[in-house]
Amino acid sequence: MSLTPTVLVLIAALAAAGLANWRERRPREPGQVPLISHAAIQMVALVVALLMAAHLVSLLTGHPLVGRLTR
Repeated sequence: MSLTPTVLVLIAALAAAGLANWRERRPREPGQVPLISHAAIQMVALVVALLMAAHLVSLLTGHPLVGRLTR
């Protein structure tokens, strides 16, 4: 994945996390259960944003990110 799609996915994930956060904080009428867990959507979007940020760092520096256990 090149730079442009990485940045676009990062922006989309941050927007989805922000929208889910806003929807989670809105007051609900008693007895109404949301169809979608906005907290779960927010967590998935934050994981995607974190992965895209790590990929963006590896694209900009030219060095792939390796784990601690990789030698």
